[in-house]
Amino acid sequence: MTPAALQRLIAAKKESDAGAATAIVEALLAASAEAQASDLHLLPTADGLAVSWRIDGVLQALCHVPQGLAANVVNRLKVAARLLTYRSSIPQEGRIDAGESPYEVRVSTFPTVFGEKVVCRNVPRGDRPLTRLAELGLPMAVLSELQSAVSQTSGALVIAGPAGSGKTTTAYAALREILDRTEGRRSIASLEDPVEAIVPGVAQSQVADAAGFDLLTGLRSLVRQDPEVIFIGEVRDADTAGLALQAALTGQLVITTFHATDAATAVSRFGEMGLQPYALRSGVRAVVAQRLMRKLCGCAIPDDQTPELVDGRRLASGSVRRAAGCEACRQTGYAGRIAVAELLLLDQPKVAEAVLDRADAATLRTTAGDAGMVSLVDQATRLVADGVTSGSELVRVFGLPSASRREA
Repeated sequence: MTPAALQRLIAAKKESDAGAATAIVEALLAASAEAQASDLHLLPTADGLAVSWRIDGVLQALCHVPQGLAANVVNRLKVAARLLTYRSSIPQEGRIDAGESPYEVRVSTFPTVFGEKVVCRNVPRGDRPLTRLAELGLPMAVLSELQSAVSQTSGALVIAGPAGSGKTTTAYAALREILDRTEGRRSIASLEDPVEAIVPGVAQSQVADAAGFDLLTGLRSLVRQDPEVIFIGEVRDADTAGLALQAALTGQLVITTFHATDAATAVSRFGEMGLQPYALRSGVRAVVAQRLMRKLCGCAIPDDQTPELVDGRRLASGSVRRAAGCEACRQTGYAGRIAVAELLLLDQPKVAEAVLDRADAATLRTTAGDAGMVSLVDQATRLVADGVTSGSELVRVFGLPSASRREA
């Protein structure tokens, strides 16, 4: 269902209509699943609910629910998610089993000055479509080193990036790669918050802070479960990082995700957490940093203007394109996403020396570049030059200043 069709459906409903809220909620969830939106946002305002959805990582306006129906729509979502409708002053979380939909819907509510904001996240049921490392679309050099890293029996593989950059998808693909190569003959366990998808063959656990089963407590117990491979959903503090590195140094292959802008920053932040340089050098095999960029739709048009200056690089004219918009891409100009990734190997002599010298992120970045690492921005710039994505998308993803701001 298109945004216009949704708005017409909502406009036809009245507050007094029996089942109006149910019909609107069902239409919103169905449209969200059909569009493969990752999230559906219902933001309370002074005159109703501003509804938007996140597609290909970008939040886009969808429709508006008038004030007279807003409370009923929110309550209907809460009922479906088995939440307390009479509690509107505290955050709540629940799930909706959306029948035949390929998604399970995770519902989160949060109190605001105009009422409860609701976010519905679509989580694919069963196995994810992208199941193996080779299917993720990673650069070949990064893919080769990743496949080598997951073949090892010890050490840590760190997957870095901001929220929504595909870190967990890459981690799950790495676990499936290990399962395939060993035919299930390795003991693999995970500790996640939450478990995003079921990976058959992996003993997956979900932390429960309210019950005293936090990440650190779970990891301390997990290392005594005879694991050969450990997946830690996310390293968030120095204690967890230290225990994970200790496991990597004493015979387990550890895979984890970490919030950092790039690979060099991830290593630098581990040092700031108090991890010793010699332990980082010996325990961490590789750090992968990644981003997801939207690909231009087939309706894209040549960029006949002066190519945008991006991070000091002037793009060559010729294949550079910009977004246009058509029905197929919902007038956004983009369809689907592509991964860009950089990989920092800590066993390279110059990189290892920089780590042992406690070099800062900028120095590590330069050293890794001299050793052959192709940076995220360099890869993204090549995609712009090849017409795969646009200069404005590069600016959006990496937060780089555009030409107009540079020249102002």
